[in-house]
Amino acid sequence: MQKRTGSGISTLIKFGRRESACMKITYVSNVNGPKLGITSAKLIEQDGLYFKDLEGTGELLPYEDWRLTPEERAGDLAARLSVEEIAGLMMYSSHQMVPFFAGSPFQATYDGKSFEESGAEAWALTDQQKNFLTEDHLRHVLVMLLKDAETAARWNNELQAFAETLPHGLPVNISSDPRNGAASAGAEYKSGGGQTSTWPEGLGIAATFDPELCREYARVIATEYRALGIATALSPQVDIGTEPRWMRVADTFGAHPGLVADMGRAYCDGMQSDPNCGGNWGPGSVATMAKHWPGGGPCEAGRDAHYPFGKFAVHPGGEEQTHLKPFTEGVFRLDGPTGKTASIMPYYTVNWGMDPNGDNVGNSYSKFIIADMLREQAGFDGVVCTDWGITGDPEPVLDSFGSRCFGVEHLTEAQRHLRILENGVDQFGGNNNIVPILEAYRLGCEKYGQKEMLERFRRSAQRLLVGSFRCGLFENPYLDPEESQQTVGCRKHCDAGFEAQIKSLVLLKNNGVLPIRERKKVYIPGRTVAQRKSFFRTVMPAAAFPGADRGAVEKFFDWAETPEEADFALVCIESPLTDGGYTEEEGYIPVSLQYRPYTAVNARAESIGQGDFREHENPNRSYRGKTCRPANESDLDLVLSTRQAMGKKPVIVSVRMLNPCVLSELEEAADAILVDFGVQQDALMTILSGGAQPSGLLPVQLPRDMETVENHCEDKPLDLEPYVDSAGNAYDFGFGLNWSGVIADERTRRYPKP
Repeated sequence: MQKRTGSGISTLIKFGRRESACMKITYVSNVNGPKLGITSAKLIEQDGLYFKDLEGTGELLPYEDWRLTPEERAGDLAARLSVEEIAGLMMYSSHQMVPFFAGSPFQATYDGKSFEESGAEAWALTDQQKNFLTEDHLRHVLVMLLKDAETAARWNNELQAFAETLPHGLPVNISSDPRNGAASAGAEYKSGGGQTSTWPEGLGIAATFDPELCREYARVIATEYRALGIATALSPQVDIGTEPRWMRVADTFGAHPGLVADMGRAYCDGMQSDPNCGGNWGPGSVATMAKHWPGGGPCEAGRDAHYPFGKFAVHPGGEEQTHLKPFTEGVFRLDGPTGKTASIMPYYTVNWGMDPNGDNVGNSYSKFIIADMLREQAGFDGVVCTDWGITGDPEPVLDSFGSRCFGVEHLTEAQRHLRILENGVDQFGGNNNIVPILEAYRLGCEKYGQKEMLERFRRSAQRLLVGSFRCGLFENPYLDPEESQQTVGCRKHCDAGFEAQIKSLVLLKNNGVLPIRERKKVYIPGRTVAQRKSFFRTVMPAAAFPGADRGAVEKFFDWAETPEEADFALVCIESPLTDGGYTEEEGYIPVSLQYRPYTAVNARAESIGQGDFREHENPNRSYRGKTCRPANESDLDLVLSTRQAMGKKPVIVSVRMLNPCVLSELEEAADAILVDFGVQQDALMTILSGGAQPSGLLPVQLPRDMETVENHCEDKPLDLEPYVDSAGNAYDFGFGLNWSGVIADERTRRYPKP
């Protein structure tokens, strides 16, 4: 690497591992203005300032003038784009892997070969990436796997340099699903790689009851994201976790509307506010995409709308307005100068009965939910992007992953795109295919006239471009790989994440056995999980796991191979794992929160949501009388057998809680119970050994039994009867213990149970 400076212009030459692979990035400084990064565009000098000649006219155009507002620049550029180029902005790529290793769930080619066969650098562009940039004009790219920070930075530079050579020099806006969690909740195909700092999952952040910690968390993530080339975060998830069986409750900020709103507001402020720009938008900002309007939490019986068998959201408690609060009182009302979240993602669900006209369709297809509620009533004027993969044709069976055009299966793909555009949606998540968007434009011209349809396209184009201008991508989208390596996952960030993990742990029970300050011998039995369905609805074979990482444990305690030689036992388990409420063999079955087989004798005789072209004979989705057998029933057996083997010696149970679960089956067998919502084992051991005092509080309720779950309303916050343990403590919202007893502090007063 060489740097040459002079006259405010510096050139940074990046060499790849092969001498032929090099990139020259020229940086240009402006007095009281942004730094420009250039690989192929020419410069315009005016009034002693420098601008990028992205259009190649030799004249300074409004969109090239960084002195204008992002809105002014976006409006000028939107008017210059062709219909095809605007259609490209409306697309969001499928999941990108950097690189596309063999065996990954998504594949691509490098000069027609697999990555392993091609000999390409890890950061090389794929054939498909080059094609969607040039032929489809796509500029919003979702990245999933990043090998490491250096690879991410180099791939970003390759992508941006390629885009700079294309018409208008439109930079690529790279986005990511959450990638800093200490544990994958399994509710979505989470992003990975990049060696980021590690933080608790959503419920874990909520368990701190500390919005300021959430703001710090978001600012660290934003810093790491920008060092990886990521300028848009497909987060936060501000659904209220009112339905404890929902597979995505682990990624929410809990079940209290006020806590969720405060956490969502803090998160968006932390991500979007560039501290070097007075907290306003700047090159350190990451635009947020809050999800899922109008609240994805109240899914019927806990079934998830990624799948046709879980498409209905229901409101038996009449709490539709409550689920809007994290948006209208949270992410739409930020404390910082960026004002509101940059974008919104509606969920897949059909909100049964919400539309007064009786139009039970997926949220993005609903004029009432998008045009009336979101755009007009809530006044949201930012980007609206569909959830991923909702415009394709449906699968013939209910137990499928890619069937999400709920309620509009009779329309063509182009007609579905037009209907979404008519409602005020700007972007199609997971759609790499420009053809149906252009066909939707043609249909719109026939219906409304070319002038009105072109204006409609340009409105979306302006909204979509504003984000890239706000985040400084038009001025300098390039990264220094060495700086990225020093930033991503640095010690300061990792220490902050680890401290947050410790604060997220919730102590539910302690019969005087914790903390264990002496170096004692611990027995930690291994686990087994039976065969079950994966997120993609493929079969996951039965598997065995060690109870804990021996290396992490032995930093604090000695490892015992048997209960007999141990001073105490630690049993690490998960909340019950089920198949999501449906099987091909049995149809609809319960989603259980208990470990033993559960038969739903108290379930609804008639489901609330009904109606699917695959269910003409019996639209009722009731599972009354059906039985669910969790794949990890053996976790309960492990606790009980360890209790027996240890005799009177202490047994500590640590529950990784992806869903609030019924602990009555195991509570009396445990001397202490800790709940983690996604932490590293070092954090757990720090608490056990007394290196820190537990301070986390339950952001949800733990139900007494499955009967109270069946009797509750999916949309109503905190309406479960909580379990009361043998010490008389109710495992209710806001409950937690420290070494002195029940925690009662400013946090519990700030967020009382409604």
